[in-house]
Amino acid sequence: MEKKSHSNKIRTGERPAPPARTRKKRPKAVPAGKKPRRTGRRVLYWLTVLFVWCGILGVIGFGWVAHDLPDISNLPAPGRETSAVVKAVNGATLANYGPVRGQWLVYEEIPEVMILSLLAVEDRRFFQHGGVDPVGIGRALVANLRAGGVSQGGSTLTQQLAKNIFLSSERSLKRKVQEMLLAFWLERSYSKEQILTLYLNRVYFGAGTYGIDAASETYFGHTARRLSLPEAAMLAGLVKAPSRLAPSHNYKGAKARSDQVLDRMVDAGFITVEAMVRAKNSAPAMARDAAGPDVRYFTDWVLSEVDRLLGARHGPVTILTTLDPTAQRAAEAVLKQKLDEAGKARNVGQGALVSLAPDGAVMAMMGGKSYGESQFNRVTQARRQPGSAFKPLVYLAGIEAGLSPQAIFVDGPVTVDGWTPQNFAEDYAGPVSLSQAFARSLNTVAVRVSQHAGPRSVAALGKRFGIESSLLPVPSIALGASEMTLMELTKVFAVFANGGERVTPYAIVEIQDRHGQILYRYQPQTRQRVARPDHVAAVVALMEESMQTGTGRAALIDRPAAGKTGTSQDYRDALFVGFTSDLVTGIWVGNDDDSPTRHVTGGTLPAQIWRDFMIDAHVGRPVRPLPSLRGLAERRLMKVQD
Repeated sequence: MEKKSHSNKIRTGERPAPPARTRKKRPKAVPAGKKPRRTGRRVLYWLTVLFVWCGILGVIGFGWVAHDLPDISNLPAPGRETSAVVKAVNGATLANYGPVRGQWLVYEEIPEVMILSLLAVEDRRFFQHGGVDPVGIGRALVANLRAGGVSQGGSTLTQQLAKNIFLSSERSLKRKVQEMLLAFWLERSYSKEQILTLYLNRVYFGAGTYGIDAASETYFGHTARRLSLPEAAMLAGLVKAPSRLAPSHNYKGAKARSDQVLDRMVDAGFITVEAMVRAKNSAPAMARDAAGPDVRYFTDWVLSEVDRLLGARHGPVTILTTLDPTAQRAAEAVLKQKLDEAGKARNVGQGALVSLAPDGAVMAMMGGKSYGESQFNRVTQARRQPGSAFKPLVYLAGIEAGLSPQAIFVDGPVTVDGWTPQNFAEDYAGPVSLSQAFARSLNTVAVRVSQHAGPRSVAALGKRFGIESSLLPVPSIALGASEMTLMELTKVFAVFANGGERVTPYAIVEIQDRHGQILYRYQPQTRQRVARPDHVAAVVALMEESMQTGTGRAALIDRPAAGKTGTSQDYRDALFVGFTSDLVTGIWVGNDDDSPTRHVTGGTLPAQIWRDFMIDAHVGRPVRPLPSLRGLAERRLMKVQD
């Protein structure tokens, strides 16, 4: 019998017999509570994979964080800022920018009250942690969650030292991780006492001072070796916000912060309640020269001008400025006094003052009530409506268009393009001369004069006088509706004061490098004449009359002066700008949030501030006629002689 192969069966279409079924073995029962061995191995496998990937990602992350860490083999010198010394016109030092350092104190020379004050407010567990304090981070996190914002920080003193020495103030996750790594390195490389010594000799305490010895000498007039408990608490409190709390210009804020430090020292068990009470009642006495004129609004502006003249990457410099210390002291004292007196009763929160020489030299500047409370400069940065203080330009445009101060206009209802302005008193005087209308600051007449000259002519005149802010040629330009800075408005009045020559405010006379080489020296330029002297003199006469019989009567002083009041809509801004033969001064009062004052007009508080400042700033200056009128009289005399 012929045998058939397997291939034959397939070829003839016969299917091979299926393999015999084998009975599968059931898995053995697993006792309750135990997982199969295969599941356990699978979990272990994935845990291993996860661990490996975490390790890989950790190495990558560490490399990303550490690749640009600074060289930590040598500690850099403290303070890397460019230094600048700003001086007044008489050579007196106004401010130091950059590092100012006293002696380096070793740990044993640092008073214990200074160390305890710092630890109480900045890092109570300093001697227990290894550079980063998880307990402190957790405590800060809970406090911030309760406060609904950032009220506490979790950085240790070691982290702060690492940031101050090696890193920038950038806020990022990478920078924070780098800070922690450097803190661990510092803790491994130095003892706790050495870290405290480094910190207290390098940390910034405001007013350009680095280290406790420089700060103690600057604020209290003696070495840090003699710090008392109230003084140490005040210095420890400055670390949080040194520029804002520096007692040289914000003693009230520094004292309030030092009281908080003393409270925390009691809470930490470092001092008793009785010691805390005695320290709070013993306010530190400031060094005689630490509480001088509040010139930082001026010196900050000067420094920005230096950057503009030399570029931002200049070296250490000494800057001689135009500031008159007598005028600056008067500006600071008068502005603060008047705002404190009027503040709550009249709902006036802020003010500003700038005083120029007729050629544009800045003699005094207060950009706000207190630099310590707010560094925003309301002279150079804030744009507000000048109101009627803009009217001298309107009337000059009218005079250039052929009007005379004796021209008669009707003070009555007027409507232009659907706009119907009203007078401040909401009544009408009928037929009046331009001189009378200007003295009484009648809005309807100003609008008629502007329409006579043309709003475009008024706007063009403002540009000729040096206003850089936008001036819209609309009917409301007559009432000062266009916003501008107080500096811009004041330099307009300087043009009137000098007889019609355009003025560019300046503050820097000379800049020298560290070797005494002159990098910049102010060179007076031939000023552009922007208005005829007789036209200017006519408007100056209107401003004199306004101070004698009109809205500016509260600004009268004991010498020839001319000026104009200004009040914006709803009493939001109140101004007085005027001049003598020596000074052109602008005053603004109001609120930063643009809320209305309680019926403060330019003829009340601003005029009073202007009067008191000008009286004090003119001490020692002879009484002289106004330059524009004097110049016009001299020119007329020369014509008669010819």
